[in-house]
Amino acid sequence: MTKVTKKKAVKKGERARTPVSEAGTRERNKLDKRERIATAAWEVFSREGFEASSTNAIAERAGVAKGTLFLYAADKDDLLLLVMHDRLARATDDAFATIAAKSPIDEQVAHVFAALYELYVSQPRGLGTAFVRAVATSRGPNADRVQALTQALLSRLSALVRDACERGELVDAPPMPAAYNLFAAYFMVLFGWLAGTSNSVAEMRASVHGLVALQLRAFRPR
Repeated sequence: MTKVTKKKAVKKGERARTPVSEAGTRERNKLDKRERIATAAWEVFSREGFEASSTNAIAERAGVAKGTLFLYAADKDDLLLLVMHDRLARATDDAFATIAAKSPIDEQVAHVFAALYELYVSQPRGLGTAFVRAVATSRGPNADRVQALTQALLSRLSALVRDACERGELVDAPPMPAAYNLFAAYFMVLFGWLAGTSNSVAEMRASVHGLVALQLRAFRPR
């Protein structure tokens, strides 16, 4: 092979590899910017509070143009969902991982819900209440990701119902419809917290445990 042929072959190989390499670099840059924006938003929200925070301050803190900010979130509400998504995912995973396997299903479900209540209550500067409100109304890519977490939670609740049926604790309970009912109880207590009727995780846990036990009573063996 001549030097000219070799040179052409190298260039051809470089051209073949370049798109893959560039795609990987772009993806890494995208993830880096997302992380910087999420970190900046958390810092600004925690310092200023959600209502007082501005997207200008978050973009400046992240070192990106404001237009770039909105490639990762539809608006300020969606930015809060970006910040909270990973925290919510970790709290949910930890809650299911620490369920007492031999405890009654109403205790298991209350344990999971109490862990989520703890997440909201423990956020600084009222970010927990802002997040719950944003979940109900926000539209954007991060709202979609949080909704996916909700669907995953429903599936995991339905698995708890199915397990309870298999061990004879419940009889003929339809897993997914029961999961939706349990989630409704969770959200009723959460809205009570927003309204100020419950001020502590202990109160919220007691309330949701009572509602869950009442809902499941219809499926107890007679």
